[in-house]
Amino acid sequence: MSKIANAFENGTAFIGFLTAGDPTIDKTVEYILDMVDAGCDLVEIGIPFSDPMAEGVVIQDANVRALKHNTTTDDVFDIVRRVREKIDIPLVFLTYINPVFFYGYEKFFKKCKELGVDGIISPDLPFEEKGEIADIARKNNVDVISLIAPTSKQRIQKIASDATGFIYVVSSLGVTGMRSEIKTDLNAIISDIREVTDLPLAVGFGINTPEQASKIGKIADGVIVGSAIVKIIEKYGENASDELKQYVSSMKKASNE
Repeated sequence: MSKIANAFENGTAFIGFLTAGDPTIDKTVEYILDMVDAGCDLVEIGIPFSDPMAEGVVIQDANVRALKHNTTTDDVFDIVRRVREKIDIPLVFLTYINPVFFYGYEKFFKKCKELGVDGIISPDLPFEEKGEIADIARKNNVDVISLIAPTSKQRIQKIASDATGFIYVVSSLGVTGMRSEIKTDLNAIISDIREVTDLPLAVGFGINTPEQASKIGKIADGVIVGSAIVKIIEKYGENASDELKQYVSSMKKASNE
């Protein structure tokens, strides 16, 4: 089995996301290690894709920058290989299903197992089509992370009962991006999910301030932050280490207050 459960063993997990290849391959390796050093319990690594439909402008732009550098799926696997020489925390790919399909399902998940990728999140893979990769992923000890959105109420039991690793609870409708306020009734959604599964529940989409992280940390098992981290990398480019560490440290602390 994967190591994903380890991320939730010491209080509320802080899960950080960045886009591989932005600003460079070498800096992605460095920034993942920085984030872990600052308190990340699990890191989501985005595989660049030309049509990231679930992403807001911040992560869309990061995909464009990474693709301009010709970042390939093999480059992303190389990032994992280099990171795995230094750390052992859970790593999860966030990728649209197209790059995985073209890489080849068997080849992709075998490589994940070899290099220590613990899970995959695919925002454009509907639950009903999860079977397309589920068996191959399971055979290679890779969890296919299920997403439950505010519109999923009638399907919560079905999705949650089949989930592995952790459940990604989508806090808001729309695309990813920093939000000043989370208006969804997360307490109700989380309560419904907990009735049917003991898996850890991590909330993402829009969280970017310590205040938001603190509120989410009181009701969920994990706090997921993407756009705010990518925004720091966009602003500081190859000199983002100090800002990243400071931000991740503050968010990890707030998630457990």
